[in-house]
Amino acid sequence: MSYKQIKWMILLIPTVTVGIWEYIRHQFLMPYLSMDAGNWLTPLIVYLVSVTLLSRLFLMLESARAALEQERASKAALEARDQLARELHDGIAQSLFLLSVKTDKAERSLAGSGHEQDIQEIRKTVHEVNAYVRQAIAQLRHVPVRDAAPEGIALRGQVETLIRDTVPTAQIIWELDDSFFTPKEQVELIACIREALMNVRKHAQATKVEIQAAGDSRQWHVQIQDNGKGFLGDPLHLKDRYGLRITKERAVQMGWFLTLDSEPGCTRMTIGKEHI
Repeated sequence: MSYKQIKWMILLIPTVTVGIWEYIRHQFLMPYLSMDAGNWLTPLIVYLVSVTLLSRLFLMLESARAALEQERASKAALEARDQLARELHDGIAQSLFLLSVKTDKAERSLAGSGHEQDIQEIRKTVHEVNAYVRQAIAQLRHVPVRDAAPEGIALRGQVETLIRDTVPTAQIIWELDDSFFTPKEQVELIACIREALMNVRKHAQATKVEIQAAGDSRQWHVQIQDNGKGFLGDPLHLKDRYGLRITKERAVQMGWFLTLDSEPGCTRMTIGKEHI
């Protein structure tokens, strides 16, 4: 039953009920039922009809309204993501391309000047930032399809895409249902995993990477582990690790925890939600 039909039913049922009752009362019950008794029975009948039929219709109306609001919110979120993807493409991505062109020009101009190493470092940084932006654009334009795939396929599929683009040799053990997460939580979680994989690719020099995810709606965790060279101290306080600090802020804003542990041959980044 549609939203409009439910509203019409709520309006018509009391009116039709009273009309039928008054007709029966005046045509058949007048000899047996006094006027005062009939007047008392009329609101009682309307109340009983409201409790039985209208209460169910109100529940259906609330469910239909909630579904409509959720659909509108999802549509607004998708439109916002598409707008952000366009802005990234038209602004940052094109600027990075122009910067790459200027880097090539500078390399030709400074050939033999002893600055080739600096130019190569700049080129590498531009390439990495461009790859990161392209992945972000692809992620923003990815639309999870819940009904057309098994449980967990949306998040797992996105993570597998990240793995192919960053650390193709990584292994994945995914036991999280994407229905546990809102669209915003999915976007933030994927962004955190992307940053972890980018750091593994750029800094870890690892030969083995594994992603494990498990839990339920109340308590879950995602762990990215590698056998790379690790780190000394707290990487969140290093001046060149802006991505990790932003990832930490993302997790805190979502009410999640993020931990980093490192020992020789084993570095772990864990993102999760604790049961309260």
